[in-house]
Amino acid sequence: MTQIKFGTDGWRGLIADDFTFDNVRRVAGAIAGYVLKHEDSQRGVVIGYDTRFLSDHAARAVAHVIADSGIPVLLANDYVPTPAVSYSVKKRRAAGGVMVTSSHNPWNWNGVKFKAKFGGSATPAIMKLIEDELEQTQNRGHGQLPSFARPGRAGAPVPTLEQAPAKIEEADLKPAYVEAICQFADLKLIRNANFKFAIDSMYGSGRGVLPGIFDKNGIRHVAIRQEVNPLFPGINPEPILPHVALLQETVVKEKCHAGLVTDGDADRIGAVAEDGSFVDSHKCMSVLLHWLLVRKKWPGDVVRAFNTTGMMDRIAAKYGRRLHECSIGFKYIADLMMDHEILIGGEESGGIGYSRFIPERDGILNALLLANVMAEEGKPLGQLVGDLQREFGAHYYGRRDLHISDDMKNGAIRRAGDAQTTALGTYRILRKQNRDGVKFYLDAPKYGNGADAWVLFRASGTERMLRCYVEAATPELVEEILESGERFVRRG
Repeated sequence: MTQIKFGTDGWRGLIADDFTFDNVRRVAGAIAGYVLKHEDSQRGVVIGYDTRFLSDHAARAVAHVIADSGIPVLLANDYVPTPAVSYSVKKRRAAGGVMVTSSHNPWNWNGVKFKAKFGGSATPAIMKLIEDELEQTQNRGHGQLPSFARPGRAGAPVPTLEQAPAKIEEADLKPAYVEAICQFADLKLIRNANFKFAIDSMYGSGRGVLPGIFDKNGIRHVAIRQEVNPLFPGINPEPILPHVALLQETVVKEKCHAGLVTDGDADRIGAVAEDGSFVDSHKCMSVLLHWLLVRKKWPGDVVRAFNTTGMMDRIAAKYGRRLHECSIGFKYIADLMMDHEILIGGEESGGIGYSRFIPERDGILNALLLANVMAEEGKPLGQLVGDLQREFGAHYYGRRDLHISDDMKNGAIRRAGDAQTTALGTYRILRKQNRDGVKFYLDAPKYGNGADAWVLFRASGTERMLRCYVEAATPELVEEILESGERFVRRG
């Protein structure tokens, strides 16, 4: 029996290898077990799905498992952004939500995310309870599932004598979500600024949502990759280089003032400046944070993940806001949002969220807000980024994904943490920090008004991959440190 492992935001697997209907039902059974034991199950569960191969069928399999356990289900009637599921959970006061998606992964992956009753990524404590339910099922083996999840028709569970199957209702989850996020942006101001935008949905479940908002409000735009194509031809649906190349070309060709791109399930944001240059998630977060502090004056602390830019620290410090650094994964940001008022929380992969909406990352909402910043400041996106670089110092960022063996991956992490490792290439290691990997602060040219350049080595818990992250004073220095990092990892 395949061992199912949860990552930072649910479970992912290779389609037909790990991601099978049997495994989907097992995960759904664990979610049902959690809801029955720890939530008001009669509030029901909301289920959505993205544009990946068989996502709609997998979502229906999840719906039958959960409904047959006696929990009512609201099932999306179309492809839907992940934040629309989360918003529906919060608005309806549901017991939780399920999204069938593998987010930004390649075409041959799929997965299942669980959203907690507060409308955001489940906290680490909740995920642990679901993992415990799944572990009990895996330890029993096939044919020994919990009473509410015993195999029945087509492998779906059957109810016990005490439980009757609950109803599965289908609904369009997008209109209420669109209405909600539009309350956060001044669409009239954006229209009157007369900027032109390129919108890229990367064949994902955000298709048509942002273009629809812009159409309705007379905002100039061109839209690309809006059709359904589960092969995501030529790209991974992740809003980073090199997958945004078509958006970069479109911005220049169509003379746009910015390009806005969301990932496969539309919870992450990326952008392109007016000259076609890529604007990474760190710059997007910094532009939004500065605008919220200076223009909107919203209250609250700032949160960033361990692998994100130090520019957020400097902006927060200037305006007297407390900054929290958390582990990697939006569930840790959502966890902080339960105990603190969080102005903005962000992670390296483009996930950005706000306490005053839902504790969830939202690519479409952030695209709207970036357009709002441009309109209010009267500047295209690249100029806004340039302004921040001048005020808070140069910040340049890079990431390299190294697909290597588990032995090489684990060996690199061990050597990175070893006290005898005192240099990376030609750069002396000033200090180390251990949290979701090993971070070196290097004796290299400083960046961001005097900060030490850094490199982070982080091993994937679910894939044969190690990621190397760098922030430094120039793009050239970033590449040089990335090269040194890769040599260190592959040294064996």
